[in-house]
Amino acid sequence: MKLGVIGCGKMGSALVEGAIRSGALAAEDVTGCDPQPEAARSFAAATGAHVVDTISSMEADTYLLCTKPQHAEAALGWLPPGDFRVISVAAGLTTAWLEARVHPGVRVVRCMPNTPALVGKGAAAFCLGKAANSTDSEAARLLLGSVGLAVELPETLMDAVTGLSGSGPAFVYIMIEAMADGGVRAGLPRAEALKLAAQTVLGAAAMVLETGIHPGALKDMVASPGGTTIAGLAELEKHGMRSAFIEAVHAAARRSAELGGA
Repeated sequence: MKLGVIGCGKMGSALVEGAIRSGALAAEDVTGCDPQPEAARSFAAATGAHVVDTISSMEADTYLLCTKPQHAEAALGWLPPGDFRVISVAAGLTTAWLEARVHPGVRVVRCMPNTPALVGKGAAAFCLGKAANSTDSEAARLLLGSVGLAVELPETLMDAVTGLSGSGPAFVYIMIEAMADGGVRAGLPRAEALKLAAQTVLGAAAMVLETGIHPGALKDMVASPGGTTIAGLAELEKHGMRSAFIEAVHAAARRSAELGGA
């Protein structure tokens, strides 16, 4: 794969660093372009890739669109006609929108990554445009999978993905902060409470992914009769914790759909 990265910010850098680290890409096969010289320099230093001043001077069979949504149309306008793919991580831009702004025959893939990709623990989904094929699917899976989990889904579910894994890290950060606050209330020093809370969430997530056991069953394994855990769970249920998370994901998904139709 010869990759051209349009927009060399944190997400573009994270994806390329992960792909190079995993051996999926070689640094010499990557070219970056960003209107901000400092971003381009940081990208080159972090990845070892070459950077150029203009999109039109790139030579690639895959373009990774990592601009802000409002800058995507101008960036796509610089792409030539040809037989190549565009993998977009620009939030909210549909495959139809992308296809209308590239030359006929250019294949597009829409992706929704999340910020934990920056530490190699991302959760991402992608969908294919009308002209895209299985080779394009594998290219997207290769890039996104190098920094975490990558799943292919129908485009009709991308707003749900945005609400769950796109916005979800913020919901979990609130949970970690609140758990740490609880630890402080019970007497723990702030720094230790925060570390313990974050590691607890990390470990619990690993248990779900690595054992394949349903989270409800894992919860039951911790909650012994009349014990401390069931007392805490009763408080969470009393305050509507499940409903709050369900409604938060649904509200974020609904807002994603609103923004996509704007």
